[in-house]
Amino acid sequence: MKLVIIDYGAGNIKSIQFAFKRLGIDAVLTDNPEQIKNADKVIFPGVGEASSAMEKLKDSGLDTLIPTLTQPVLGICLGMQLMCENCEEGDTKALGIFEVDVVRFSDAVKVPQIGWNQISNLSSPLFKGIKEMEYQYFVHSYYVPNTSQKIASCNYEMNYAAALQQDNFYGVQFHPEKSGKAGELILKNFINL
Repeated sequence: MKLVIIDYGAGNIKSIQFAFKRLGIDAVLTDNPEQIKNADKVIFPGVGEASSAMEKLKDSGLDTLIPTLTQPVLGICLGMQLMCENCEEGDTKALGIFEVDVVRFSDAVKVPQIGWNQISNLSSPLFKGIKEMEYQYFVHSYYVPNTSQKIASCNYEMNYAAALQQDNFYGVQFHPEKSGKAGELILKNFINL
């Protein structure tokens, strides 16, 4: 199993590498297009601000590579958001894999949402063995509204998409690598897709 984590300077890399190491997999951190294309599975992580992260992807040419990948790809947090059409943060045109825009929570709630929240309406092999209303760890100020590509929901201010899928592309708004046993099982399920 060749697992690659895309390195574009906007990732929570160490915790993801440690999570896969616990599963017995040495993930390769790289921005090399050939290594990414030839991987069995690809992790697209992300922490930080959308427009600067998108600039880093453009500078390395990864913005054109990622949408062409044919193996399973998992976007985590900002990685998932950058797979959408546009991000309200920094008025950013993103990769357009998921046909939905990313918007900010209102000031009616504490922003960012930080901490444990429940996921529900699970409808993907990614969530095999995960119970409805299982807790996952979230840290985000922007969210993906409900869309036909939603494979899990979360509620914070309103019901929104906690996970997405389009063909071989998957995205989760939460951090499975920081979500204990349930998060570890999601990563394992991704490996087994």
